[in-house]
Order: sequence, then C-alpha cells, then structure tokens
Amino acid sequence: MPESIIDISRHFFTELVLPILQEHFPEETSQTAFGVFGYGSEALGLDDALSRDHHWGLRIDALMPAEIFQNRRVEMAQTLADRLPHSYLGHSLREGHLAGAGFAPDSLSAYLERTIGMTHPPQTPADWLRIPEEDIIHIVNGEVWHDPSGTFTAMRQHFAAYYPEPVRLRRIAHWCRYYSGMGTYALKRAILRNNHFYATTRFSNAIRLGIQLAFLLDKRYFPYDKWLMAYFRQLPRMYGRMGELVDEAVHPSTGWERKLALLDQLSDVLDQALVEDGIIPAHPRFHPSTTSGYRLLEHAYAVIIQQLPAELKSIVPVWDQIYFERFHSSYVDGVDVAEWDRLLNLTAEE
Repeated sequence: MPESIIDISRHFFTELVLPILQEHFPEETSQTAFGVFGYGSEALGLDDALSRDHHWGLRIDALMPAEIFQNRRVEMAQTLADRLPHSYLGHSLREGHLAGAGFAPDSLSAYLERTIGMTHPPQTPADWLRIPEEDIIHIVNGEVWHDPSGTFTAMRQHFAAYYPEPVRLRRIAHWCRYYSGMGTYALKRAILRNNHFYATTRFSNAIRLGIQLAFLLDKRYFPYDKWLMAYFRQLPRMYGRMGELVDEAVHPSTGWERKLALLDQLSDVLDQALVEDGIIPAHPRFHPSTTSGYRLLEHAYAVIIQQLPAELKSIVPVWDQIYFERFHSSYVDGVDVAEWDRLLNLTAEE
C-alpha cells in the first residue's frame, strides 16, 4: 500500500481522476501536466505530523494553458467533485490541499511567473541570475505523472541540467562576498563592540550563506531556509566536511567567540573546495586580523570576479523569493480576513 501523500495521490490520480478527465475533458487533459510539485513540504518529500494542520492531504497539481485555466478549470473541478468518492485510502477528499478532490489547477504561465519570474526557460546568463535559487526547487521537485504536451517536463529538464558554469561562478562569488564581508567580518566587529543584536543577525546570515555555498560547490539547488538543513544533509561531499561544524555553531550553548571560530573553520573548508575544484588557484595561508577577522572568502570573491566574462561581473544574483511575494501580496489582498485567520490557525479568545 502506498505510504507518502505523493504515493497516495499518484495512485488516486491514475486509478480514479485521470479516467474521468480523459472521458470528459480529453483536449484539456492532453495539454495539462499533472503531479505533485511546487510549494509545500509534501512536494519536497519532507512532510511530517506538523505539516498536517493546513493545506495537507490528497493533492493533484495541474498546470495548463492560461486559456484552459480561465475557461475550464471550474467545470473540471466540479466534474471531479461530482464523480469521486468522499475519501480514498482513508484520506478525505474534502479536507486536503484544496476542497474538491485535492485538484489544484493553475495556469502554467502564472505558475512560472510567480516562481522563476519568467515563462520560458532561462537562456542568457542574465536570465539565470534573475531567478531566486530557492524557487528553482519548486520547478524540479516532486513528481510529474502525466504531461502529454511535454512543456512543463521540458522546463524541469532544462533546470535539472544545473547552472551554466559562468552563472554558477558568479553566484559563488556573490556568496563568498556576503559570507565574509557581511558575515564573519561583521560578526568580528559586533563581538568587539559587544553588540549582541548585530552579532545575532550577522551570524545567522553567515551560517545560511555558508551552507548555500556548499550547495553551489556540490552543484545542487538549495531550498528556502525552512528546509535548508534537511537538504544540506543530502549533499554528497560538503555535508561530510561541514556538518559537525555547523551543528556546533548553531547550538544555543555555543558562545560568540566560538561561533566566529567555527565560521572561520568553515571558511577554510569552503576555500579548500574552491581550490580543489580549480575555481581559484592555490594560495598561501592567510592570518586573520585582530580587528577585521578572517576575510578569506573575499579573496576568492576577487579572484572569481576578475575571471568572469565582462557581462556577468556587475550582475547581482537575485536571492530572495521576490516573484512569489509579489503574487502572495495580491492573493492576500483578495482573501477575507476571517478566512485568512483560519488558514493561519488564529483562534479568537473567548
């Protein structure tokens, strides 16, 4: 018997949903990609007991041309709701990802716009660098079960080939700069000034960027922060080199001086991988500064920047989910506040 919600949803789709859609909407079904992918812990294979308090259950994501989404999605959803049972393998169809058979139709173009900010595969370095890495996960994750047109599958395959090397190097350079200049250097100054607030923000920023650098070095896309550690543990090379240092650094009992020392050790580990991979040449050992700390990865930043193609040097990579937030603001603007509170599990006190 299938165990994960993806497994159950796949069987549900193949056994019950697909035959209904092919009978009643053959043309629409032939142009739609079906599966479980995109947002949500279950699409990452990381859902647990805590995931079930909102938007969890049988789920069929469906990406279709905008015209079909606009004109036919309601009828498709209603046809399914009228013909399907109330539950499947013990899962209610009325309490899942979306009411009405867990069917989640969307326009392919709108979905791509709010994840990667464009409706076509990235072609130029500038295209690639405009995409938040955290949102590439929402294109390649999960499973696609049925995609007769192959449009979404082709997009997934384009990203699965990973970044063109100049783009990866530009991203590595940026992360080196921020890990060191906005991380270890800033933390050293915060400690010297006894500024615990700034120390907290700079340490958090640095440890995140250091882990994300590990993904870039292992040529794996990283997810957004919530699932970063879970994916970090899956890295084939860099987790083994960094995992114990990271675990000690983030432990609540680790003091600021020790946290900084661990970040400096991580600098050495990351620098060694950069040399090992031929991204930067071997160099002498550097001494840390008593006032500026150990700005080792800014050495790598300069070396990489200076070897990049001219058109890439000044492009700053996007590293926040700006396209999703643009969509989310519009979505929330149209939701009744009482319904929004319910989704947030906010219960008024008596």
